[in-house]
Amino acid sequence: MEHNWETVVNDLAQIKVTASFDNEPVLIEGSAKGFRCIGVGTDAAVFQSLAVPEYAYKVYAEGKLDKLEAEAEVYARIGSSAYFSYCYGAFDRLLVLKYEEGPTLFDCLLQGIHIPEQVIQDVEDAREYIRQIGLNPRDIHLKNILLQNGRAKLIDVSEYIKPGNDFRWEHLKKTYDEYYPIIKGTPMPFWLLETIRKWYHHWNRYSSTFDGFMRIVSEQLNYWK
Repeated sequence: MEHNWETVVNDLAQIKVTASFDNEPVLIEGSAKGFRCIGVGTDAAVFQSLAVPEYAYKVYAEGKLDKLEAEAEVYARIGSSAYFSYCYGAFDRLLVLKYEEGPTLFDCLLQGIHIPEQVIQDVEDAREYIRQIGLNPRDIHLKNILLQNGRAKLIDVSEYIKPGNDFRWEHLKKTYDEYYPIIKGTPMPFWLLETIRKWYHHWNRYSSTFDGFMRIVSEQLNYWK
């Protein structure tokens, strides 16, 4: 597809994205006419053009150039895959990506949208594909998985070049298997999900094992229900 990316880069230059501390979302200052923010993460914010909605522009926070370069490299190695979005190129402080529709799994929990088992299997298959091309699937969590027509689409692949296992997906899958039947179909309050997210970031402060931590979370879920 042909597009004047330089014009887009100039338009989005009016927006300043600043990283926060302790794994909190970035801060956004300014605005760009004709664009809307469709996602906020810990390293970047994503914008969509109202005039050309098929693209998404991931603008990285100052000091996060290494993340941009890493994600561009990963997308180049992934190429075209049903499990991932597609990157058209990197420009200055942003990536141009294919816009992907669908709620994140975090949004699904907020809205009570059913998350089918096929989504879990799709993530397993996507992780295996990533290993086959010599990368390391990690940093996979509720806000990095979209639900599209009952299937999974993974976004934010910047950490796939890092070594080691952060166990985020293993913990999420275990939680789905053991605890999702308790809450499926029930909208969960934002404050509760945010509390669990923040607890999880430091889960070993609350328990010496993940199972012990999840028992604490389960007590909160039962109290809420």
